[in-house]
Amino acid sequence: MNENLLTNRIRKEVASLGDARSRRESGCFVAEGSKCVRDTWGHFECVHLFATLRWYDENRSRLAGFEPIVVSHGEIGRMSQLKTPGEVIAVYRIPERQFEAERFSSGLAIALDGVQDPGNLGTIMRVADWFGVENILCSPDTVDCFNPKVVQATMGAIARVNVVYADLCEAFGQLPGVPLFGTFLDGNDIYKERLPESGIIVMGNEGKGISPGVSGIINNRLLIPSYPAGRPTSESLNVAMATGIVLSEFRRRSL
Repeated sequence: MNENLLTNRIRKEVASLGDARSRRESGCFVAEGSKCVRDTWGHFECVHLFATLRWYDENRSRLAGFEPIVVSHGEIGRMSQLKTPGEVIAVYRIPERQFEAERFSSGLAIALDGVQDPGNLGTIMRVADWFGVENILCSPDTVDCFNPKVVQATMGAIARVNVVYADLCEAFGQLPGVPLFGTFLDGNDIYKERLPESGIIVMGNEGKGISPGVSGIINNRLLIPSYPAGRPTSESLNVAMATGIVLSEFRRRSL
C-alpha cells in the first residue's frame, strides 16, 4: 500500500484534469466516486488511484494487487471535480482511438454533430449502452467524452461504449451504402417509417440541430411527433431524450 506519496505537484495535476487542455497534454482523465471507479476499473490503464483507507479496505479485492495512494477525505476534496467528493479518484490513461469504418458499417451506431453539453453526451452514452449500441462517432466540436462531467453522467457506460472523433462528412464517405438517419422538424413520422436493424442515427447540436453540411447527406429524415398533433407544445426535445426515443423505436422494430 502506497502511503504519503501525494505531492503538491501530483495534487495540482489531478485537479487540473477538469480542463480539456490539461487532459490533452497529460493524456489522462479522472473517474471519481466508488461506483464510477468500480465500473471503469480494468477497462483503462490506471496511472494513479487515490483512496481513503476505508475505501481501500472495502475494495482491495477488486484491485488485483494495484496499490492506491492512501489519502484523507480532505485531500480527495482538493483534487475532486465534484461538489460532493467521494472516497476515491482514479486517474486513467486516455486510450488512443481512431475512426475505423468497419465498426460503423454494420449494426446500429450513433453520430453526434456538435453536441456541447457534457450531461447530454454522458446521458447519450448511457442510453446507447442500455440499447446495445457500442459505437458513437462524434464531430470534432462535440464535447470531450473524457470530460469529468461526461464520465460521471455515463454511469459506467464509458467503459463499454467506443467513442471516436472525426469529420462526419469524411467518415460517412467511407461508409457507402450505410443508411443515415437524422431527426428534423420536417422529417417523416418515425412511427410510420420502416426502420432497419443497421444504420447510423445522427443527432445534432442542442440549439442548432444537425449542421447543413451533414444534413445534406442524410438520406432518411425522421420526426418524433408531439402528441396530440397540432397541440401547442415545447419547441423541441432535449437531444439526449430524443436519442433515447429514437433508439427505443429502432430496437422495438427489431424484436
